[in-house]
Amino acid sequence: MGSKFTRRRFVTALGASATYLALANTVGCEQAKRTPKTRPTTTSQPTQPEGAVTYGSQPSSKRGVWAFRSRPDLSPPAVEVAKEARDDIAPGYIFLAPEEGDAGQGGSMILDNDGQPVWLRLLQNEDLDMMNFRVQTYKGETVLTWWEGHYTGYGQREYVIFDASYREIARFTAANGYNADHHEFLISPQDTALIAIYDAVPWDLSFIGGSRRSLVYQGIVQELDIETGEVLFEWQSIEHVGLEETYVTPSEDGRPGIDYFHLNSIDVDHDDNLLVSARETSTVYKIDRNSGEIIWRLGGKKSDFEMSPGTRFAFQHDARRLPDGTISVFDNGSLVFENGTPKAVEESRGIVLKLDERKMKATLVREYTHPDKQYADAAGNMQVLPNGNVFVGWGRALAVSEFSKDGEMLFDASLLRKNESYRAFRFSWRSSPSDQPAAVAERTSENELEIYASWNGATAAATWEILAARHQGRLRPLGQVPRNGFETAMVVRTSDPYVAVRAKDRSGRALGTSKVLRPGS
Repeated sequence: MGSKFTRRRFVTALGASATYLALANTVGCEQAKRTPKTRPTTTSQPTQPEGAVTYGSQPSSKRGVWAFRSRPDLSPPAVEVAKEARDDIAPGYIFLAPEEGDAGQGGSMILDNDGQPVWLRLLQNEDLDMMNFRVQTYKGETVLTWWEGHYTGYGQREYVIFDASYREIARFTAANGYNADHHEFLISPQDTALIAIYDAVPWDLSFIGGSRRSLVYQGIVQELDIETGEVLFEWQSIEHVGLEETYVTPSEDGRPGIDYFHLNSIDVDHDDNLLVSARETSTVYKIDRNSGEIIWRLGGKKSDFEMSPGTRFAFQHDARRLPDGTISVFDNGSLVFENGTPKAVEESRGIVLKLDERKMKATLVREYTHPDKQYADAAGNMQVLPNGNVFVGWGRALAVSEFSKDGEMLFDASLLRKNESYRAFRFSWRSSPSDQPAAVAERTSENELEIYASWNGATAAATWEILAARHQGRLRPLGQVPRNGFETAMVVRTSDPYVAVRAKDRSGRALGTSKVLRPGS
């Protein structure tokens, strides 16, 4: 983390985790003080009445990794909030899927605007990755979706759908013997799955400096029936896009052959045809969803559109048709083109293009750049939000930002080094977990308890109510405190041997209760 990570920002970003571990070796961050027993510090007078409930102390983390007493199995990387969210940001949570990196577990994360976790699904197997984590609609219901599997090599590669209670409702892979690729998983308006596939095809590359017995990695689009796995549509790039369109050379990425196309996004256009982004040809293709023929090319060596000033993009990601008919693209900025000649630059941007499909001319409507000139040599995405704001995942630049429609930055945060997220999103999300809240209780004296409570994914939980009893079946409420981040630390004045916590919403309705605990003395 950088020198902007102040003590105040650290407290804001990490909320109320109940652990006392030092954030070691972090520039500009004070070390959190330890208490002798690493216990919450009561905020009341030393002598308290029976049943008094108080907050615990502010938390810290070790090496920028979260640690929770109530959920020791979860240790995600922390996120630095560099620019606190303004009132005019769009509603909703932040969706990331950081890879296993220098700190913390990889997996899927829903965060609030303070960088506090809301829901975590972290992978215990460091060889697996979760990518493309987002909210979609399936059969009229709001769901969570992602790709899960071995990013390199062989093994499990699947697309996953969870409902609003975090229960799995579908898991499937690519058809026709292909491996499911992480670059795209889009649920269409027809409730089908549009997925990306990479396929190695034997090819003679001697005409471009490769070997005679080499490989071409093509991009395949499949449309699948999610329930049956039936292939409804399949498009193979090698049948429609020649190698002369690529900007890369054989073995450029360190593996044999040529990854000439590099499919990285699929979108459904307003006329039900498909928009496909190919990184290595620097082109967005419109494809007929029935015949597979290319309707037009935007950008690249064979653009069907006249590219007006500022419209040229290179090695791009995430091309989307917007409701007003414009197209958004995350331009990685690896190259710009001057009079058809590529010129290297190192700044990424999100762009919105207007396409005149009668005159076949592309015009730049808006662009979004980071004040720190963020540069992502790979990955990244641009999401236009319902209120007109723009949310940008800066890919390998490890940052996420929100802008007003006019380009003013409203929010900015960053992941730790090497914990990159392929894409980042903002979505509204409401959920009711199917499991119980988690809690641990530790007795620090005859009349005092420390309690640590969390409920992974409970978006409606607003307060924690403490229950206690001398007999297990006779729990009574002692008091309540506001929920304060993923895990809330509390000090309770009671000698009762049995305790539990109950989550309640803003109206006071009970949502869920933890197991009954009997902390030792």
